[in-house]
Amino acid sequence: LRDQGAKNLTIIGNSSGNAGKLGIGSLGGIPFIDEEILVENRQVKKAICSVPASLVMSKPSAFEKQFLAREVDLEYVPQGTLAERIRAGGAGLGAFYTPTGVGTLIEEGKEKRIIDGREMLLEYALRADYALIKAYCADTLGNLVYRGIMRSFNAVMATAAKITIVEVERVVAAGELDPEIVVTPGIFVDRVVASGGIEQ
Repeated sequence: LRDQGAKNLTIIGNSSGNAGKLGIGSLGGIPFIDEEILVENRQVKKAICSVPASLVMSKPSAFEKQFLAREVDLEYVPQGTLAERIRAGGAGLGAFYTPTGVGTLIEEGKEKRIIDGREMLLEYALRADYALIKAYCADTLGNLVYRGIMRSFNAVMATAAKITIVEVERVVAAGELDPEIVVTPGIFVDRVVASGGIEQ
């Protein structure tokens, strides 16, 4: 996507990218490349996320620097609300009410309603044109199995995009995956990229 050069992107994710050279981070000691490479290349105009800043104050992310310079926009969303907005988008819902954020800066400009005696904020569902996700294994029909935190946002995001592209470590033949461990059915997957090759 960086090399393709698309501009003015709005990214939806838990974070807006990890601080580090060319967006290379580390998860459990395993290096990965994330959306920071798009921010550094000035392809992003807005991030909808829960963690817009680096977790290390002395190493601000490219998004932080650009946000402070007013070069990019941010829609800050509490993590649980973000997951539910994505899930709602995948389920075909338009919006929902939540008490999360009432009485904070999060409520600014949002519709409020009293439901069952509690103040609630209206939050709109999120959908994307493309979802770029990671899973551990896919079969040739696109059924997905996750490991660890891969399941946190990837499973819901797979349902909430027009086109879902998944990178997997393994691809196996249809019928090889135990149906009980499949989290994302292949109906939600449009493209599979095998980083570890296809098993015969």
